[in-house]
Amino acid sequence: MSIFFVSGIDTDAGKTYVTGALLKYLLDNGIKAITFKLIQTGSDDNRSIDIDAHRRIAGMAETDLDKAGLTHPQVFTYPASPHLAAELDKREIDFAAIEDALTRVEKEYDVVLVEGAGGLMVPLTRELLTVDYATEKGWPLILVTSGKLGSINHTLLSLEAAASRDMKIAGVIYNDYPEIDRIIEDDAKIYMKDYIAKHYPGCAWCRTPVYRENGFDGELDFSAIFKLG
Repeated sequence: MSIFFVSGIDTDAGKTYVTGALLKYLLDNGIKAITFKLIQTGSDDNRSIDIDAHRRIAGMAETDLDKAGLTHPQVFTYPASPHLAAELDKREIDFAAIEDALTRVEKEYDVVLVEGAGGLMVPLTRELLTVDYATEKGWPLILVTSGKLGSINHTLLSLEAAASRDMKIAGVIYNDYPEIDRIIEDDAKIYMKDYIAKHYPGCAWCRTPVYRENGFDGELDFSAIFKLG
């Protein structure tokens, strides 16, 4: 299995919660797994708020790799796209540090879930897009979508961006939260599921139930993505 890249159709798709759900699912199924934040923005204490959320959602304790900063090797203070956050902090993104940290993490785990920042087309630098970096690394994509108005458009555009680069698309996960408009949401689920089955037959379609403080409102099942069961 190894490394999967988790991205969203936009900044509010819920990919952090879904990444935590994916981690929980793998751990519950006996898979030695961990999450890795490609670039964290909007944090001023050199911690990753997203990694902390993953651990909380999955019921996983902070690891020594977390404490050493190896699961979030690049942290910037301003809550913006990585290219802008790095510029505002007057630092360049250290891709060598990211790759070294990920190599060390991968040696200790069977599956690493790499969470991106924002959507697939978010710039990491003025010359490099997230989707191009992830494609170059050969990471299969797990795309997080939702049922809010505009999600069909954003989802299909994201899939086309990935497919046009020959990026492997492991799965699309529909995030049930937040509940906005049931009529739109119900149709979005049907439309996207049917479209993906027709145009991306190797791509799994899964759903993540609503996450609340006491856990998820339903069973987590990502077996189609990880080929479990």
